Amino acid sequence: MQIREATPHDLPHLIRFQTEMAWESEGMKLEAEALEKGIRAVFDDPNRGTYLVAEDPQGRILGCLLRQREWSDWRNRWVHWIHSLYVTPPHRKKGITRRFYDYLQAQVKNDPDLGGLRLYVDHSNENAMRVYEKLGMSRDHYALYEWMK
Repeated sequence: MQIREATPHDLPHLIRFQTEMAWESEGMKLEAEALEKGIRAVFDDPNRGTYLVAEDPQGRILGCLLRQREWSDWRNRWVHWIHSLYVTPPHRKKGITRRFYDYLQAQVKNDPDLGGLRLYVDHSNENAMRVYEKLGMSRDHYALYEWMK
């Protein structure tokens, strides 16, 4: 299995994965047209982020994530945020999330302009929290507050 940057060719998978994740994690039904435009916007403007996919040797896409960056004035470095991480149910607990994490962590370790990795998780998603803690991430520093239109 390989982790690679997604291409517009992967769009149908990304749309399906994000639709399934929203329903599974928050019981939210996404508006298909807005979702497709939102994903296409990332491909049109790389400053919005980069999608990564996990692809098996047969070319099947098993999962994805959206990597975004945030400037940290305290660290004088970029921090990569992990968004929209999804692994298809039959392929969970097979190390795909670990592969994504290792891929991103290697980028941070090898690039002096990068300072770390962050993500947010719904406070009720205990399974995801256990996975991230097993990866070595902590939730010791911040609580997330938001206002959404």
